[in-house]
Amino acid sequence: MDKLQMTSVLVLGAGKVGSTVADMLAEHQGVRVTLADLTVDPGAASDPLVRRVALDVENTDELDAALRAHPVVINCLPFYLAQRVATAAAACGTHYFDLTEDVAATHAIREISRTATSLLMPQSGLAPGVIGMLGGYLAERFDELYDLRLRVGALTRNATNSLRYNFTWSIDGVINEYCNPCDAVVNGRLVSVQPMEGHETFTLDAEAFEAFNTSGGLGTLCETLAGKVRNLDYKTIRYPGHRDAMNFLLHDLRLIERRDLLRQVLEHAVPHSREDVVILFASASGMRAGRFEQETRVARVFGSTLRGKERTAIELTTAAGVVGLFELLRQGRLPTKGFVGQEQVPLEQFLATSVGHYYKGLGVASRPAAARQELAHT
Repeated sequence: MDKLQMTSVLVLGAGKVGSTVADMLAEHQGVRVTLADLTVDPGAASDPLVRRVALDVENTDELDAALRAHPVVINCLPFYLAQRVATAAAACGTHYFDLTEDVAATHAIREISRTATSLLMPQSGLAPGVIGMLGGYLAERFDELYDLRLRVGALTRNATNSLRYNFTWSIDGVINEYCNPCDAVVNGRLVSVQPMEGHETFTLDAEAFEAFNTSGGLGTLCETLAGKVRNLDYKTIRYPGHRDAMNFLLHDLRLIERRDLLRQVLEHAVPHSREDVVILFASASGMRAGRFEQETRVARVFGSTLRGKERTAIELTTAAGVVGLFELLRQGRLPTKGFVGQEQVPLEQFLATSVGHYYKGLGVASRPAAARQELAHT
């Protein structure tokens, strides 16, 4: 099979985000999608472009057969399965994308990519993902970069509990980013900082928010900008009071040491909500043309309909991140083997894809001529 035709895609994980990825591929790319999960929903309607199949990724023979039948796989499974699927994809020569925020999984995939004959591109959603492209875009607009601050929040529009929060995406993902160390650059040094620390408050359009360190949102941006930026950090946006309440659960009750129990508590007590908004905020400062300047970008994204189904903001922004990259791969704008970090993708190219309109609020200007570049085939 010619892997370069890319007329079909395997999507692993038929949850809310995986289903949105499949629908977005069908809607905007017109490709045939195999949407695989451990079981098939018997109530799912038939679809000429999206075929649902049962697949156990922990069954090596099943996984290999599915990967060999598709030129591209998009892994929307929980983060702890990322390394397994990426290893199998590399062995089969299948181009690999995932949405993981897990730092350890990404490091492992980077090692796998050293001998891979296909593209391996983890962390391809919103944060990590598009926020890394935005960070790379802002960094290149300065002659000398001092500070780069990246903030993202997937928020419930009508939270009424003491946490000021309802789940809009994966419980496992939230726990992972609240409990694991975070990468940052402080005074020019690449460092590890603690999650839930670095608390700050701010307002956007007269609405109050807080933000604090969480793990994984920067992807590989810290490594890329090491030695080029004085301070770089990523924080999650929440409504005021959320951080203190979570800190009580994690540290005062010591549930950070019992993550299975923490998951049970949160799953039982905190509702899910489909009434959400995604906020992206980025600020960069430094020297440009001999003058100290600051540049910011702010975007709010709300849910909308896709292929006749109501989708949340976090589903749409996450899916658009990886579907846009798939489109760039089809166009020959991404390498066809090895590891690629999100910040290596020019933001203007991503926003020009068929799904870039989901991030239209970013208002990107042209890059300086010296910074403009194409990712070459390798």
